[in-house]
Amino acid sequence: METVVAYGKSGLKLDLPSGPDYEVIAVKSAAALSNAERAIEAALDSPVGCVSLLEMARGKRTAAISVCDITRPAPNKITLPPILKRLHQAGLRHRDISICIATGLHRKATEAELQEILGPEIASCYPIVNHDAKILQEHKHLGVTAKGTPVYIDHRFVDADLHITLGFIEQHFMLGFSGGRKLIVPGLAAQETIKVIHSPRFMREKLAIEGSIEENPLHAELLEIARMARHDFILDVTLTHDRQISGVFAGEPVQAHAAGVQFVRESSIGYLPEYVDAAITSAAGHPLDLTFYQTIKGISAVQHIVKPGGKILCIGECSEGIGSPEFAAKLRNYKGAQNFLDEIQGAPVVPDQWQLEKLALIALRYDILFFTPGVDAQLIGTLQDKCFARIEDALRSLVSGLLPKARVAIIPDGPYACVRVAP
Repeated sequence: METVVAYGKSGLKLDLPSGPDYEVIAVKSAAALSNAERAIEAALDSPVGCVSLLEMARGKRTAAISVCDITRPAPNKITLPPILKRLHQAGLRHRDISICIATGLHRKATEAELQEILGPEIASCYPIVNHDAKILQEHKHLGVTAKGTPVYIDHRFVDADLHITLGFIEQHFMLGFSGGRKLIVPGLAAQETIKVIHSPRFMREKLAIEGSIEENPLHAELLEIARMARHDFILDVTLTHDRQISGVFAGEPVQAHAAGVQFVRESSIGYLPEYVDAAITSAAGHPLDLTFYQTIKGISAVQHIVKPGGKILCIGECSEGIGSPEFAAKLRNYKGAQNFLDEIQGAPVVPDQWQLEKLALIALRYDILFFTPGVDAQLIGTLQDKCFARIEDALRSLVSGLLPKARVAIIPDGPYACVRVAP
């Protein structure tokens, strides 16, 4: 059997070994809107839970808009212009509107990436805030949450009169779903805040997983921080498999985001009749599989359908290698799942350790394999024993030991597929 999974910009063809019963699980989503631009205009003028954006912007001297960085396929070139149009109609000039790149602890966007994220015209006409979480003096201290998280948010966002976020909603492996509050924290937060919300206290919460919102303590923490930052208005969209806009949700941040989450749940979650013996997943291709750091999201998304003790093969191009220097250092010294979890428990939080923590938690229950050719296997600690230089070898290892007719799920788009076992 042959199939193709998302990989880099062009995909990767797999020649699957005979023996197992394979099932390809495609991304399920609502249909693309026939006129997304018109839907966006209507949502901005008749938003959920608040006055129109134009009315909200009247009398404001400045505005700040937080947008996703290059690792997220947000359709900013479609969603941003109608927001800017209304801000200008309300009297704001180009220089009064800051566009903030919500990098979190990712690296700053390059000039070429700014052109890709925003489009050349917008990138050249407005003040751009290329957020850097490691420069504390660029952030304003807003206090401490009820759970003790120190809150530092980029002052160029906080100091504006109007605070807008622009994103999209999909399942997220810690927060349940992306969008909304995530464009403020971790998007525009200082590392002093990001480290706490990604510490073992939150990462090991059983409900801090894909699809969990209502009782997810991390979601609640981020909502509190967003309120402290005076989050005024969101425009979030949902996307089809080929990244066309399928839904538009604008307005009061909590209510509009909740409406978008409900839409995703109703239109995008698929169900299997029972758990599978193994799974082949991807990191969803470019831009998400640029680094090994991001590939872990593909693993997390499929754990919900694999039998305990089953195998998961993750495929990612990783053209930029491992990820941040901090993550690379942790990975280089990785000596196994339980060892790592014990090592970081109670220790000062290091940026990006949480991604490896999530992987370790999953590795306690599953046998995880990797085909990530952009990564030097000598630099990933004991994970090198599960890392293959050839896709053929990785596939043979996956099926080795499986019983005849074992069920193997193939998830070509990794973290973008919402799939569960039917209750």
